Amino acid sequence: MDNFEKAGYGQREIGFGERPALIMVDFQLGFTDGVSPIGKSPFIQRAVDNTAKLLGVCKKKGIPAAACRVSWGGPDEMTYWKIDTLYDGSFYHGHRCTELDPRISDDYVFEFIKTAPSIFYETPLKPWLVTHCIDTTIMTGCTTSGCVRASIVDSFSAGYRTIVPEDCCGDQDMEAHDSNLRDVGRRYADVTSLEQVLAYLDKR
Repeated sequence: MDNFEKAGYGQREIGFGERPALIMVDFQLGFTDGVSPIGKSPFIQRAVDNTAKLLGVCKKKGIPAAACRVSWGGPDEMTYWKIDTLYDGSFYHGHRCTELDPRISDDYVFEFIKTAPSIFYETPLKPWLVTHCIDTTIMTGCTTSGCVRASIVDSFSAGYRTIVPEDCCGDQDMEAHDSNLRDVGRRYADVTSLEQVLAYLDKR
């Protein structure tokens, strides 16, 4: 038992509610097709493939699904990022790197652009969730330690049951992925797996 467990962290399970939605963060070509230096991680490829399977099931079950992609009109629209790759023009509106990965691009998906780490920040996501009477978010995407984590925290802060299938999220390395999911699992979300989420959906 570590010091967090001794202090009572992670002792409760949140569980699924009655109205889930699949949330997909930044599965766009800049992160997934290997052209950009930021998109060469095999851990992100695993996450996209698994999320594509999950999306297929959600579509069959009529479970709402939303996806964002990050994009800017130019450097004047950006805050003070410490990632040089974001300033080379490949994440500006209209560039191929800002397109959704075809594995999760589908007319069924509610798609929009974000400009900050969290999928919730100044986007149409919250009104969409309210319109669909959602009480549970299934959070997927990349990168785990960045935009996914920020989105998990905002999902929690907005009052949603937050479920994170770890193999549907990806990062530049597994250390960052594992350590961040371990931490949000202590505080804000149930960290689970694709298999467990599919088992839940199968009962619906």
